[in-house]
Amino acid sequence: MSRIGKKAVAVPAGVTATVDGNKLSVKGPKGTLAMQMSDLITYDVQSDGIAVQPANDTKKARAFWGMQRTMVQNLVTGVTEGFSKKLVITGVGYRAAAQGRNLKLQLGYSHDVNIDVPEGIEVKTPDATTVEISGADKQKVGQLAAEIRRWRKPEPYKGKGIKYDGEFIFRKEGKKK
Repeated sequence: MSRIGKKAVAVPAGVTATVDGNKLSVKGPKGTLAMQMSDLITYDVQSDGIAVQPANDTKKARAFWGMQRTMVQNLVTGVTEGFSKKLVITGVGYRAAAQGRNLKLQLGYSHDVNIDVPEGIEVKTPDATTVEISGADKQKVGQLAAEIRRWRKPEPYKGKGIKYDGEFIFRKEGKKK
């Protein structure tokens, strides 16, 4: 039994949830998000919340149950509050600058790295070593943060690179004479 799946997803005031065919749409102040509904799960949209239950008693349906409830919760949270990730750039000469729908990174390569920001995602650079990514879709925000981080992962000797805010990088001792 899924402990997470047993709880209904609360739908706050100003948010509407609708089922159209096999698609669940949630509309709120930050926009509209939709997801494909699984045949293994039943979704019961009520005025106060969305109940998620397995459609049958198979092992696969029970395994999907908690994850599908969490995905519905992410839709509701995304259209009300949104999601954000913060990246910190460490290293001499490493910096970032947001230019419209592009993010320009200088990471010690012979060329600047230009990253296109997808629709629905907002990128801010409060200073040259901080990148703030925010948006309604949790998957898109996390994916863009991972793609930016991939250009220079933090290394354990000097600590240079791009890391998530609050991420601990285990530091190693260098060679001894």
